[in-house]
Amino acid sequence: MAKTWKVKALTVTGTATERVENGIHIYDPGKQEWLVIKEFDDFEKAEKVLLRDGRLFNAVVTRVTLAGRTWTVKDFSTRPFFVRPFGRLLLARELKAAHYVADIDGFAAEAFRLDENAVALTFIPGKTLAELPREEVTPAFLICLEELIKSMHRAGIVHLDIRSNGNVLMRPDKTPAVIDFQSALATTGMPAWLKKSLEALDMSGAYKKWKIFQPDAMGEKREAELTRINRWRRLWPFKGYFGLPRRK
Repeated sequence: MAKTWKVKALTVTGTATERVENGIHIYDPGKQEWLVIKEFDDFEKAEKVLLRDGRLFNAVVTRVTLAGRTWTVKDFSTRPFFVRPFGRLLLARELKAAHYVADIDGFAAEAFRLDENAVALTFIPGKTLAELPREEVTPAFLICLEELIKSMHRAGIVHLDIRSNGNVLMRPDKTPAVIDFQSALATTGMPAWLKKSLEALDMSGAYKKWKIFQPDAMGEKREAELTRINRWRRLWPFKGYFGLPRRK
C-alpha cells in the first residue's frame, strides 16, 4: 500500500504558506492564486521518482509532483526504530534552516513537516556538481556560489556540508543552489570566534570547488585560505551525520 501522510504540524518558511483545516494553502505568485494540497492524501496519484535510497542513517529521498507542485520528500519512516529519533532531529534542523533562508534565491522556498518522520521541501531542479564535467563549472558560477554562501551566513545559518559536491546544484539557468541542510546550525547567539570559524569552513567548500573545477583561475588568496582551513579542519571530530565516513 502506498504511503499516505497526514500533516500534523507545519513549519512556516515564508509568508506565502499557511496551515488550513483541510490541508495546506500555498500561494503561487505566477498564477497569483492559492493552491491547496490536501494533506498529501492523493499521494497514490502523485508522480514519484526515487532520488536516493540512502544508507541506514540517511532519509529516503523522493521527488513528488502533486497538485501542480514538485517537492523533495525526505522520509525516515522505513529506517530502524533506533535510527528514527535521530532522523527526526536532522529533519528538525533542516526545517529550521529552511526558515532562515527561504527568501533567498538558491534555497528551497518552502518546507513543512508531513509527519514526525518526513518533511517536504520545494524541489530545486538542476544537476549536482558531482554530475557535471569540469568545464561546465565556470569561474562565474563559483563566484556566484561564494555570494550565495555569504547570503546564507548573513541570514544566520551555516551549512557545514558544502564541501560535498552532491549538495551544490547547477540550475538550468546556470546559477547555483544549495541543498541538504541536515547538518546546518543557526549562528544566532554563537560566540563570535565559533561563528567565524564555521563560516570559514563553509567558504572552504567553495574554495575546494575552485581547486577541483577551476584551479588555474582560483587565485593565491583562495588557495592560501583553503590550505589554512584544511589544516585545522583535520581536528574536526565528526564525519557525516553520525560520525560515519561518507560514501565516495
